[in-house]
Parts: sequence; C-alpha cells; structure tokens
Amino acid sequence: MAATVFYLDDIPEPGSIAVLDGPEGRHAATVRRTRVGEPITLSDGRGLLAESEVVAAQKDRLELRVDNRVLAAPATPRVTVVQALPKSDRSELAVELMTEAGADAITPWQASRCIANWEGKAGKAVDKWRAAARAAARQSRRAYIPEVADLHRTRELLEAIRKVVDSGGLVVTLHESGTARFVELPFAEAAEIMLIVGPEGGLDDSELTAFADAGAVVTLLGPTVLRTSTAAAVALGALGALTPRW
Repeated sequence: MAATVFYLDDIPEPGSIAVLDGPEGRHAATVRRTRVGEPITLSDGRGLLAESEVVAAQKDRLELRVDNRVLAAPATPRVTVVQALPKSDRSELAVELMTEAGADAITPWQASRCIANWEGKAGKAVDKWRAAARAAARQSRRAYIPEVADLHRTRELLEAIRKVVDSGGLVVTLHESGTARFVELPFAEAAEIMLIVGPEGGLDDSELTAFADAGAVVTLLGPTVLRTSTAAAVALGALGALTPRW
C-alpha cells in the first residue's frame, strides 16, 4: 500500500474513478500538495483499503483511478477505551494517542471528579473527538477509524460494563489501588476488552465499588501514576504485546 491514507465513504470498484473532495480532498490537494501520478491509499474507515493513483488534481479535489481493493482484518480482541473527560487542553491529545495506539472504540465518560464538564455542549465536544480520531487514524495509516460514542454518565457506563462481562469480555479499571497486575490478566482469552481510565482527580470510591460489582477488575497498570491523557495509550501498547493484536 502507498504511504498516504485518505478516507472516502464509498470506494468504487477497481478501474473506476474515485473523487476525493471536501475536507479530505482539501487536505490531500492543498496541505499535502498531492499531484497527478502519485499513489494514494483510500480507506472507508471501516476496513476497506484501495490502492489508487491520482489522475486529476485541483486545489480542493482529487480524482483517482482505483487499482484494487482489499478488506483488512480487524484487530482482535476488540478494545474499547472508556476515557474520563480530561482537561480541555489535553482532551483531544488523549484521543489522538489512543487512536494511534490502536483503540477500536472510544467512550467519553463524565466521571464525578472530572474537571471538565460537557453539560450543554456534549454534541460539539463529541464531534471534536471524532474529528481528532479521524485525523489520528489517517496519520497512523489505519484502515479502521475508532468509533467515538456519545457522552456516557456513570449509570450508562455500568450498563455497558455488564454487557461486556455477560458476553465473555474483560473490563479493566486502571487504578493505583488495584491488586491485580495488568500483565497477568487473561486478555488473550477475552472476547472483547474494555479499559476504563479515570480523570485527573482520580476515581471516586463509589465508582470503583460500582465498577467492581458490575464485573470490572481493578488493576494496577505499572509502577508509576500516569496522566489520564496518556494512560490509555500505555495500556494499549501493553495489550499489543499481551494479545494477538500485534
């Protein structure tokens, strides 16, 4: 595959012409200065990849001949990161890092000790996270753009935890009070994995208890306390080595 990846919702059959316009087309044509004859990998963000060649270029639009298409297998087990809302200056950074590290899905969570509060602006904030995930997926040449869910409250998160546990998945709450060690958990045997990352102020005791009662394992990731914006990326890196994902 070519090095540069751009996203197009509907990729035509090989031999057809694909049109890349809108924000992706502007980025490809203006920011990346892509020219006629250059190879580009197209992706629909849902696993489909296509090798293509630029046959026409304008300032905000490219026309590409699709040469072939292939469906990339998703990483297994699937990993969802539940991210307590970081402070605004680190919010999108957290999304970028976990996307580059391989998160399959991202759930923003309004924890009780979050400094950030999305009340009245959740829709706009989620859109920013989705845009950040898309840009980071392009940068890291991913065939799959992580799904960013709507904002979850603790009640909704508890329902999601129970659903994962009931389906044979493993839910891990990353916290310094954990007695279980991250590297010793049976990740490779799990149907899916959910990682819960708390806020800067830490998880409330009632949240820890509720998560454990719902089936989550409170786990110590490592010997140091990490920022909420980087903890998911570190955990995902460890998962890559502990499971068949890498």
